Amino acid sequence: MRLKDLPADALPREKLLARGPAALSDAELLALLLRTGMVGKGVLQLAQELLDPPARDAATGRTTGGFGGIAGLLHASGDDLRRIKGLGPAKRAELLAVVELARRALAQQLREREVFGSPQAVKQYLQLHLAAKDHEVFAVLFLDSQNRLIALEELFRGTLTQTSVYPREVVLRALHHQAAAVVLAHNHPSGNVQPSRADEALTQTLKTTLGLIDVRVLDHVIVAPGAALSMAEAGLL
Repeated sequence: MRLKDLPADALPREKLLARGPAALSDAELLALLLRTGMVGKGVLQLAQELLDPPARDAATGRTTGGFGGIAGLLHASGDDLRRIKGLGPAKRAELLAVVELARRALAQQLREREVFGSPQAVKQYLQLHLAAKDHEVFAVLFLDSQNRLIALEELFRGTLTQTSVYPREVVLRALHHQAAAVVLAHNHPSGNVQPSRADEALTQTLKTTLGLIDVRVLDHVIVAPGAALSMAEAGLL
């Protein structure tokens, strides 16, 4: 249904102002951000298409369809958004700006308070940074003596199945930041966040190595689009 065909109290903007943002569906919230559709496609239809499940064209092998919900859309890159007909440069820029604002808001929250006062925020922050990458990335959150965020650094990149991590480099960066503790993190492009034996072995190696300079490993978080696993919460640390 086109926006102009909706009754006044059902229009997304009026509905939000009258009943609050929680009253709106994902598509309605997204439509507010997009503002306009395109010829032959209203903004609500465009918003819903962005949220629809992705598909793969059998002939070309290219990904078609949407991003599978809000989480998938937030993990989309600029190139991913470019394939959606009706998303011009302005709309793509607005969506990417929203994601960056979310990253910065979470980073500010983690800098101002003890990291494990909000473990879900840590997972969300790492998901926004790492989950959408199509190659494995190993990153470290460096924390101060009060477990507040100093910096997030992506230290190593690998293939889709393997990453080489050098403990010496992690130690050097921890010393550079004068960190008291770290949270290790990496992504699984496969979508499965269960740690492998190699992940567990690496965690123990880094715990031992960083322990030599009195830097604690508080957690190792594995992320994928829409999912995250804390090895500390799972009793694997």
